[in-house]
Amino acid sequence: MLEVVDVERPAPPDDGVVIEVRAAGVNPVDTKVRRGLRGNGPLPIGLGSDAAGVVVAVGPATTRWTVGDEVVARGLTGAYATHVAAGSAHLVRRPPALGHTQGAAIGVPAGTAYQVLRSLKLTEGEALLVHAGSGGVGQAAVQFARLWGATVVATARPANHDRLRALGATPVAYGEGLLDRLRRVAPGGFDATLDAAGTDEALLTSLTLTRDPDRIATVVAVEQAATLGIRAFSGSRPGWLSDEERAWRAEALQVTVDLARQDRFSIEIAAGYPLDAVAEAHRHSETTHVRGKIVLVP
Repeated sequence: MLEVVDVERPAPPDDGVVIEVRAAGVNPVDTKVRRGLRGNGPLPIGLGSDAAGVVVAVGPATTRWTVGDEVVARGLTGAYATHVAAGSAHLVRRPPALGHTQGAAIGVPAGTAYQVLRSLKLTEGEALLVHAGSGGVGQAAVQFARLWGATVVATARPANHDRLRALGATPVAYGEGLLDRLRRVAPGGFDATLDAAGTDEALLTSLTLTRDPDRIATVVAVEQAATLGIRAFSGSRPGWLSDEERAWRAEALQVTVDLARQDRFSIEIAAGYPLDAVAEAHRHSETTHVRGKIVLVP
């Protein structure tokens, strides 16, 4: 059950701050935490790991941040709030060109896409297949891959194809006949695949068309990965990411903010909900047909 309650405002950690939250990202993993599908300790628990806002208090050992700084944050606990505590290492500065809602939409999607493509060693001139290309992770993966000089084919509903073309990908509709459609647009197959859909269809086409199964990664069907001989990456489960891969997820926040400041990275907001409509935001997320990112605006 989701419930908005009044609690004491958090105190800043010694090397950290308190953020007045202007926007918080809603990620699919949040709905799994709510349902008890992740090991999160005893409930109740504050949800949300991504946010953007203004520093309103600093800890005694904090030297980098001052009250009034505009920040983007990742890796938090309880970002669905008006105020949240954050360690300094979880923050980057928010440039004026990046809105609060866009900033709050970066952490998990961009971090996941960036880390997976780094883990798959995607390089210039290669061909990448992205399943669920119009979601938050998919759109980030398309953009990183194109910036790195790869060609991208992405699966999505036809209504989302124009968005994928604008990001530089060749869109293909999923559903019956997907394998044949992918073969027509990529007769040579793919060097690497990122699966953000987790469907049997996505996994089958990935295995059939990707030259090396070790360069297929899923961020959804992680329990099936070992049986299929592909790779799985999940930041919400201990042991699923190496220390280097966790560092890449953290690195992606600054990388993406810098690209967005240069107008080289586009962040699409699917919907914004007030904090007291968090249940509606989760219902929207669980439709699995979200184009871009859902955010809460306290």
